[in-house]
Amino acid sequence: MAYFTVLKLEFSTPTHLFRPDSTLFDSARDPQRLVETTAHRRTPRAKYDQDVGADRGAPVGPEDACSRAWHIAGETEPGGRSGKMKGKVAEAVKAAIDAGYRHVDCALKYGNEAEIGAGLKAKFDEGVVKREDMFITSKLWNTSHHPDDVRGAVESSLTSLGLDYLDLYLIHWPMAFKRGDRFFPTDAEGNMMWEDIHFTETWKALEACVESGLLRNIGLSNFNSKQIQAVIDVAKVKPAVLQVECHPYLNQKQLLQFAKEKGLVFTAYSPLGSPDRPWAKPGDPSIMEDPKLKPIADKYGKSVAQVLLRWGVQRDTIVIPKSVTPARIQQNIRVFDFALTSQEMETIDGFNVPFRVVGFDWVSQVPEFPFHEPF
Repeated sequence: MAYFTVLKLEFSTPTHLFRPDSTLFDSARDPQRLVETTAHRRTPRAKYDQDVGADRGAPVGPEDACSRAWHIAGETEPGGRSGKMKGKVAEAVKAAIDAGYRHVDCALKYGNEAEIGAGLKAKFDEGVVKREDMFITSKLWNTSHHPDDVRGAVESSLTSLGLDYLDLYLIHWPMAFKRGDRFFPTDAEGNMMWEDIHFTETWKALEACVESGLLRNIGLSNFNSKQIQAVIDVAKVKPAVLQVECHPYLNQKQLLQFAKEKGLVFTAYSPLGSPDRPWAKPGDPSIMEDPKLKPIADKYGKSVAQVLLRWGVQRDTIVIPKSVTPARIQQNIRVFDFALTSQEMETIDGFNVPFRVVGFDWVSQVPEFPFHEPF
């Protein structure tokens, strides 16, 4: 029997996370109770475990859960949704589980939790996995930061997913938008509207959800170091995870070190630089096209994407790229049969620009916008 433990924030081996919607979590490390798994999980991974030399006599760490995580995103622009993944998410979830993924990263904002729930239920009903084999993450959107709205948002995600509890729940962004049903509330002139609600008040409401059993772990997404510290200073339940954009053009070296010092597991979204993002501008740098990566990929017989994911894994981060394509889902998990040298790691570390693909600049006037700080 293998175990993903997310309660101790202990990690030993890298893994991938699966994000259903157009994102794949390839990575290494998971939060506190990431997942307790049963022997079911060993069957689909038997060949994989053999290939990467996993120690089957030891507990599988959170990072292992992450190395099999799936991320579900799919925005067409920083504030919009593409809808192109509609109808494909449930099938992608099933394909990911069959491939060995056990961590699914979701969010209310992605608009597909019901489809994810359908995919999960299908695999539960088939007996491929049990609920306790899976590690399911979701996120609180900016319009639900008021303490009175938090539990309702959690319960809404649970209902859509068809679950009784979430293994991890993150505050998606530190900013509090105006309460209501619109994801991006604006006034008649198109200006963003927000609430005077500090995220530490939101955190206290999340702690109550942990106490009630709805949530197993809670964490932060897109928070800077000062904001993280502000939460830690008041927390009864310490944040388990920090999820932020991270790739070689934005290597987040200082924030990664800060998170490690504070005991937070570090999850990297957009690990491939989101090359298919609809809001990309002409001239934006593309890490996938960096000519210095091709010789490294060729050396190992791997793709550039696999090299980038491996770089993230060797930094002890959870990396979560996108994919609903079965072949890519399979490819993204095959990053544990090679290792980059220290020189190659240093070379890729040196790519830092920094360049942020999810800058969210158009809401930078909202209080607690996180990217005004250096890290």
